[in-house]
Amino acid sequence: MKAIAGLLFEARILKELPRSGFHFLGSGHESVAEHAFLTTFIGYVLAQIAPGLDQLKLLQMCLLHDLSEARTGDLNYVQKKYVTADEAKAVADLTQNIPFGRAMGGLLKEFNTGETVEARVARDADHLSLILELKALSDLGHRGPEAWLPHVVGRLRTEVGKRLAKEILQTASDAWWFEEREDPCQGV
Repeated sequence: MKAIAGLLFEARILKELPRSGFHFLGSGHESVAEHAFLTTFIGYVLAQIAPGLDQLKLLQMCLLHDLSEARTGDLNYVQKKYVTADEAKAVADLTQNIPFGRAMGGLLKEFNTGETVEARVARDADHLSLILELKALSDLGHRGPEAWLPHVVGRLRTEVGKRLAKEILQTASDAWWFEEREDPCQGV
């Protein structure tokens, strides 16, 4: 139980760890834990609309995909040109005394190789999380996301991910709220 308690404290660190790419964008912020939550939620949605997936495996990959960043930090695109994180060592170290550590390591390896449909959908959920953040910032008038969006959309590998991205880009980030109210400013 001591190792499991340590694992939980390690996962908790992700709440405090900022995603590092937002400072290049000049706007926005998000912790790694916030990103993992949204990625997992998107994975859940994709599992509901893409039949035949192992939903549990997909959700587990989404939840765990950035856990090693508690040890390596979140390296953005520019940093990765100069610094190489040993993610495999970080995963091995963080799972070594965990009774289910081998399963965790297997899920992370599967996610990173992207060879299964669940891994490809989980990776698309990861990118869709960023697409949502960029679209919301763009809708608020920030100009940087417009340059980033085509690159992130280009990383999508599944048809369901591409269809969802297309709809996200065509939908105002506050449309869900405005459609619910007769007068959107009522009560404000």
